[in-house]
Amino acid sequence: MSTGESSASQWAVFRHRPYLIYWLARSLTSFAVQIQVVALGWQIYDLTRNPLDLGLIGLSQFAPALLLVLVTGAVADRLPRRAIMITTLLVSAAVSAALLGFTLTGSDKVWIVFALLVVFGTARAFRGPAVQALLPNIVPPALLSRAIALNSSAWQLTIIVGPVAGGLLYGISPLAAYGSATALLCLGAILATCIPRPEQHRETEPRSWDTVLAGFKYIWKEKIVLGAISLDLFAVLLGGATALLPVYARDILEVGPIGLGLLRAGPGIGAIAVAIFLSTRSIKDHAGLFLFVFVAVFGAMILVFGLSTLPWLSIIALAIAGGADMVSVYIRETLIQLWTPDRLRGRVNAVNMLFVGASNELGEFRAGMMAFLIGAKATVVAGGAGTLIIAGVWARLFPELRKARHLDGRP
Repeated sequence: MSTGESSASQWAVFRHRPYLIYWLARSLTSFAVQIQVVALGWQIYDLTRNPLDLGLIGLSQFAPALLLVLVTGAVADRLPRRAIMITTLLVSAAVSAALLGFTLTGSDKVWIVFALLVVFGTARAFRGPAVQALLPNIVPPALLSRAIALNSSAWQLTIIVGPVAGGLLYGISPLAAYGSATALLCLGAILATCIPRPEQHRETEPRSWDTVLAGFKYIWKEKIVLGAISLDLFAVLLGGATALLPVYARDILEVGPIGLGLLRAGPGIGAIAVAIFLSTRSIKDHAGLFLFVFVAVFGAMILVFGLSTLPWLSIIALAIAGGADMVSVYIRETLIQLWTPDRLRGRVNAVNMLFVGASNELGEFRAGMMAFLIGAKATVVAGGAGTLIIAGVWARLFPELRKARHLDGRP
């Protein structure tokens, strides 16, 4: 295949109008969330100077996904996924508007912010499985792996641009940051209404514990999927340093809110480079080996970041860590979307989103709590070392995953 043909094939999925609208809506939503995350981190730390509160930002958003995991997936398999996406985006926009109102009042009662984030987390808990499961309903199977890679590219692009924009907007005014996030979430909801109603296999079996737990049972049965999801969970749970970036930006590297945006963009810079590469050259062999190698690279780079006192070195370390993490994300998402029957996709994706939430938001709480007890640098260094240990242990616990060669289940 010529270079021109390969490039044309890479972007062919955008010729499907439903996917193009879906991609735009999801990208704008992710961009809004990144702006809001940077604004929240800086605002809360500015108000309290307590790293534990940075951890509570993540916990407030993760708790609903944990408590509702048996409900959110079942809802995505029984109700129209497009309608769930629209409704939850509108709720998220309302929360962003409320955060804007909180800022306008000048209140220092941060419990109000945490309460709003519980609502935001609840909307996201329902939206995540529905949006993930909606993708195979609007994209032909032959183009699904490229669509997953392009979704990841867009997500990583928002991680690069969103935090920088969030830092700049917050530097201008907190109102500019929250106002932009609200407007983008509303626009995402409007675009979602333009997605044609897709065909969807609805779960019709009577509700029972067997149907509710079907997602857990599927993942437990597929040891390669279980290994990939749990490896990502514990690696990011231990190695994630995002929650402590405001501490690094203010107290260690002393780079201010714009520097905070650049630090948050660091992982995305590496990740989008890898995602673009994977969208043109997917992993065709030795997928399991690639997974373990790059999880180890992720842990090593978090160690470097934790020890660094140089802004440029910190950003480079975070960029390499983000690229390594992208390999894990790509393998996990491809496995789930290609191997899972449509009737189970909502429930399986709900479990997957729970694992992702645990690794990110619960990881932020862990980081904040440990930083409160032993300091930010010690927390990050210990997390990087822990990730290296996890990579080695999981390679022994899941030999099927280590020996896996192809993502489509071929030997």
